[in-house]
Amino acid sequence: MKIVLPRALLLIALGVNPADCFTVVKTSSSALAPRVTNFQRTLLHTSPTSSIASSSTALHAKKKKGNSAKDAALAALEAIEAQENSAASSGGTKTATALLFDDDEPLSKKEQMALEKKNKKSNNNVGAAPAANGAAAANLDLLLDSLDEPLTKKEQMALEKQREKEAKKAQKEQERLAAAEKDEIEKNKRKKALKALAEMEAAEKGAGMVNNDSVNGSSGGDNSDGGSAGPPMSKKEMKLAAQKAEKEAEKQAKKEMKKKAKKLGITVEELEQMEEGGGGNDDDDEFAIPANTINGDVNGDAAAVPGEEAKKDRLTAEERIRKERPPPRIRVMESSQPDYTAMRLENIAITFRDQPVLKSATWGVQTGDRIGLVGANGAGKTTQLRILAGELEPTAGDVVKSHKDLRVAMLRQEFIDEIDLTRTLREEFMSVFTEEAEIMNSLRAAEEELAQMSGSADDADRMQEVLDRMSKLQNKADSKNVNALDSRVSKIMDLMGFDPEEGDYEVSAFSGGWKMRIGLGKVLLQDPNILLLDEPTNHLDLESVEWLEAFLRNQNIPMVIVSHDREFLDQVCTKIVDAEGGICTEYQGNYSKFLELKKARMDSWNAAYNAQEKKIKEERSWINKFKLKQPQAVKQREAQLEKLIKSPDYVQKPPFVGKPFRFRFPDAPRLSPEVAEVKGLSHGYGDGANRLFEDSDLFIEKGDRIAIIGPNGSGKSTLLRILMGKEQPDEGSAEFIGSNVYPAYFEQNQADVLDLEKTVVDTVQAASNGQSYNELRALLGQFLFKGDAVEKKVENLSGGEKARLSLCCMMLKESNLLILDEPTNHLDIPAKEMLEEALQHFDGSVVVISHDRYFISKVATTIVAIEEKKLVKYGGDYKFYMDKSKAIKEKIEARYFAGGARIGNAPVIDLEEMNKPKKNFGGAKTANLVTRKDKGVKNAKRNKPK
Repeated sequence: MKIVLPRALLLIALGVNPADCFTVVKTSSSALAPRVTNFQRTLLHTSPTSSIASSSTALHAKKKKGNSAKDAALAALEAIEAQENSAASSGGTKTATALLFDDDEPLSKKEQMALEKKNKKSNNNVGAAPAANGAAAANLDLLLDSLDEPLTKKEQMALEKQREKEAKKAQKEQERLAAAEKDEIEKNKRKKALKALAEMEAAEKGAGMVNNDSVNGSSGGDNSDGGSAGPPMSKKEMKLAAQKAEKEAEKQAKKEMKKKAKKLGITVEELEQMEEGGGGNDDDDEFAIPANTINGDVNGDAAAVPGEEAKKDRLTAEERIRKERPPPRIRVMESSQPDYTAMRLENIAITFRDQPVLKSATWGVQTGDRIGLVGANGAGKTTQLRILAGELEPTAGDVVKSHKDLRVAMLRQEFIDEIDLTRTLREEFMSVFTEEAEIMNSLRAAEEELAQMSGSADDADRMQEVLDRMSKLQNKADSKNVNALDSRVSKIMDLMGFDPEEGDYEVSAFSGGWKMRIGLGKVLLQDPNILLLDEPTNHLDLESVEWLEAFLRNQNIPMVIVSHDREFLDQVCTKIVDAEGGICTEYQGNYSKFLELKKARMDSWNAAYNAQEKKIKEERSWINKFKLKQPQAVKQREAQLEKLIKSPDYVQKPPFVGKPFRFRFPDAPRLSPEVAEVKGLSHGYGDGANRLFEDSDLFIEKGDRIAIIGPNGSGKSTLLRILMGKEQPDEGSAEFIGSNVYPAYFEQNQADVLDLEKTVVDTVQAASNGQSYNELRALLGQFLFKGDAVEKKVENLSGGEKARLSLCCMMLKESNLLILDEPTNHLDIPAKEMLEEALQHFDGSVVVISHDRYFISKVATTIVAIEEKKLVKYGGDYKFYMDKSKAIKEKIEARYFAGGARIGNAPVIDLEEMNKPKKNFGGAKTANLVTRKDKGVKNAKRNKPK
């Protein structure tokens, strides 16, 4: 039987690449003993030896001693080729060996690829034909030897090593290509930065704004500015200039990115993701740097993310929180006793657009609690009260109630807005019962309708209908206990301290302190389960505060009180909730206990944080030190450090107490020695029934700092209104007598003065006196109105923020007489301290009304007390006034609490000495600070004994 196979296919079947038989390859060691198989012997016997010499394509192999088997195989192959050549030349029939290597069979794809490789290698090895022929013969020899033997272990290991080398070589080539691509990107980036810099400089030159010393790196040092330019830059200087411009551009871009992310209330990573998601930039613009960014002239509009549509599509912080967190819920406790009342906030967060107010507030009030909610202005105290009252829905979190029909009543900061000044006192109290009033009005209307009927048969059906309606209304009235409303009002009037005959007085006739009692009485008439009081002591004198303290202590209603009166909180509260940084913390005890516990907590927190940061700093120092010497250990420590920072055991940074707002009133214009005079003043309300002043006199001079004190309803605010010309006195006069007096008036209720529809910045602009926008923004920043806070409407401001806004408006106009009616209402403690300092450094005259005794002791140097309808002047500060009355002193000192301030003498500040310019004679700044007379060479000579 004949076997007809192509030569290449035969070699492949034998496990050898055909191309390797005719190319230069490295052979294995000659120690392998060649062996001739039976098939090889058959080839040897069938090949004539005479054709070996005549073959023009014979391979010349170097014969080695003792290698006869290899020579025999080579001779057999040469004989086959010679026979094929002779057959081809004679055109005769093919022999058996020619049939064995039949060329008519088509090459497979693998054989074609091997042949192409061979052709490529042969082109490179044309000049090494003899060596190649010898190597081919050796390769054929090895082929014949390995026909019956598998690869040895050593050969397999060598083959594996060869493959590993090739894989490493390919990997290195890929890394090289990646590095080259990265370098190309960086080069493009630098080129674009240089191009942008060149365009910017070209634009500046065209506008005539480039000076002779400006950097012109990308322009090649070509200066055409009239020939007066500096020397051209070298390549190194140009490269440094380009690198500097590139770094500055990247720095500015990062800064603007952080600024934009902060404005949107999101992180930088989230902003980058938003830009990537909404981007559509081409590849050419990937590294484009705007000219205004390189120049550093970036304003808010230019730095904004391009596209108004993208800006509209972005979610505000409030919308994002509502989307990410579960919606707020109102839950009812599963099991609660009938006499038990409780309400709780759990993980409450509130955000107004991009302005977060609360992050995670968790606390509660229950039966027996009198909670004081404290914190700085804008910390969200009133916001939490509104959430408890059900007036405001939180952005996230749960409100938990003990009962579904829980009644919550709230006394607001601006309770005066809910009072109708034209009503009588009794009518104002009765206005609380709106539902009961509707029932009574419906009953009266039904009675009138019934009285108008004639009683005929035609009206029988209609009469029956009216009687049925009256029966239903009467049942409702009985369930609401309508007939007892008058007695309830009389009881509340007596409880609030009103006389029965005052029930017919108009509400406008009562002072701010008594109006607060009206507001509190209206709240108590609602029969609440939980009572919310928002700064109830703002307009109260000492006697009214003591009355309110005793009243609240005797109530069994759970209550939450917001107040900045520390003594009031210490006397009333059983628990303090501190709102700071958007998080609320509960402390058991009154205000003095709260100060003690908070100090201990903050000290412990700071100590733990500092110890942790010290450890982290040491760890990072070790990592930087051994980064090259011990990379494996460094990697492990870095992983441990990262794990610590992300773990819940990591101590967060304690809240930073921000810098309180600091301000000074504008310099006062020159003031005459005589400022104002009150002469023979007599005034009252109700046709003389409520007399406030009787033949009172007062003289105000330059430099006076007068505090007017007296009980609620004594006429303090009335005196200031008469002095400002807002009211006319019944008798006598109160007017300014100086020729150049410029007064500034701060009213008691700022909500009545400010336009609630305007924004903060609009309000300040309306009160400005030619100041620029930047100056107004700087002034607002001093009063802690920064960023988006200037765009808030006045109606959304807290009481303290309204007070700060009014003080800010006062500073826009020059004045030399400040008339302040209870300026400390709604202000927190740091704001009060800053107002104290500003008034101490004001070089004009001051007239102030306040019930804050500590504030008066810091500001006033003269006390005017309203006693028996007269103005009594005390020529000293508040401590001097206390020393004059033993009863008042004992009452005030009895209210001191641990950790609280004590009333002392008013500070004396010499403004003339402070404003006097200092003489500078040169020398060291500390020259005048040397107090040791024996120090220095000159002193030693001077003190030398003679």
